[in-house]
Order: sequence, then C-alpha cells, then structure tokens
Amino acid sequence: MKQNRPKNLDLTTIRLPLPAYASILHRISGFVLFIVVALMLAALHCSLESESGFESVKAALNAPVAKFVLWASLCALAYHFVAGIKHLVMDMGIGETKAGGHIGAALTLVISLILFGLVGAWVWA
Repeated sequence: MKQNRPKNLDLTTIRLPLPAYASILHRISGFVLFIVVALMLAALHCSLESESGFESVKAALNAPVAKFVLWASLCALAYHFVAGIKHLVMDMGIGETKAGGHIGAALTLVISLILFGLVGAWVWA
C-alpha cells in the first residue's frame, strides 16, 4: 500500500456538511447539560437548606451573569431536545437520505434559533 497519500492537517480548510454541524452541536449541548445538572442541583440544595439559602440563591439568579448562564443552559436544553426529536424521527425511517438529513439539520437549527429567542425573552423579561 502506498504511504504517500495526501494529508490535510489544516482544519480551517475542511468543510463539513450541515448535518455534521448539527450532530456536533447535539453532542456539545449534551455535555453542557451534564455540567448544568450539577450546578442546578447545588443551587437546589442551597435553596432548600434554609430561608437565607433560598434568598441567597434568589439574589444570585438576578445577576446578569447568572441570567446569561441560565439562558445558555436553557438554550442547550432546547437544542438537545429538538435534535433528539430529529433523531427519533430518523429512527422511524423518515429523512434518512442525504437530502433528508440536510433538511432535518436545517429544521433543527431554525427551530432551535426560534426557541433561543423565546427563551431569551422569558429569561430577561
């Protein structure tokens, strides 16, 4: 076998298809949710310990940084949910072709962006 095959080590020149980006974002959102669960459980524990703990968590969640973290967490949840529904639909045999995968990924991204806006309006309202 020839060992002089061309190698492309410049990752900036690789163009992935849209379904690949949707899949990568699905994995990233799952990892973010894994981390967020620990943060939310810690906040829940602190808020249930005492009345002063509840007030401190309530005050902390009014900070702009906390609102951004809450918004990002809810966006990760929304994206992971929408992409999960897309995978369930594909498991039923719908959208398994190359064109169907592209349409499914585009729909996932568009629906998620709409949900991101709605979540942002709810968090910062």
